[in-house]
Amino acid sequence: MPVRPPRSSSVDAPLKGRTALVTGAAKRLGRAVALALAERGVHVVVHYGTSRAEAEAVARRIRRSRVKAWTLAADLADPGQARGLVARAAEAAGALDFLVNNASIFTPSRLADFTLEDLSANVQVNAVAPLLLAREFVARGRPGSIVNFLDTRIVDYDREHVAYHLSKRMLHALTRMMALEFAPRVRVNAVAPGLILPPPGEGRAYLRRYRTTNPLQRIGSPAGVAEAVLFLLRSAFVTGQVIYVDGGRHLKGQMYG
Repeated sequence: MPVRPPRSSSVDAPLKGRTALVTGAAKRLGRAVALALAERGVHVVVHYGTSRAEAEAVARRIRRSRVKAWTLAADLADPGQARGLVARAAEAAGALDFLVNNASIFTPSRLADFTLEDLSANVQVNAVAPLLLAREFVARGRPGSIVNFLDTRIVDYDREHVAYHLSKRMLHALTRMMALEFAPRVRVNAVAPGLILPPPGEGRAYLRRYRTTNPLQRIGSPAGVAEAVLFLLRSAFVTGQVIYVDGGRHLKGQMYG
């Protein structure tokens, strides 16, 4: 018997009352997404790796929006912990409707000297963990939506972070595969942020130095990225798409044609 996709009374599926698992939700863009979901009435499972205090602070703020929040720790570098996170989240929250694969690592590496260990670590956290989470999410048999986090430079080249670049290219390919394989019950899309936040250890001066690298010549915001995620979660007839929140930076990419 064919699987019927979820019904919606409008073009946009409602968010209020649904439950989302957001990986890496204690800080940075994951935090912005978790808080934006809560403002729309979504209950949130706040995943974190080591940032327990920050995750608990996010959960407390979410609860002030009169929705539920739970915190769960998992090391996504460990395939077993990544694979088990969805079941733990569903046990805590009762059910899951959305999965936002935000967590990633971003370590310097160049083609001439990156090691197999560098590549393996980036691929595991940035590509394999989202795949394992997505498969477990889909295996639960509920309609839902997945949003993966990419990077605007997947269409160009980041020579200072080669292992990271390769892992995000892999996640881009996996996003398209998932959109086909997991339909019609589950939709899969992605966002690709550009100049939004400086790398850890850098300040606003870093962003100002690079703002001319995008056609709009300005800096984006975490709120803008979160809005793109919300659009993809609520849009019931969109799958297999990437929204570039990058001021047009991806239009300048030439690496892959």
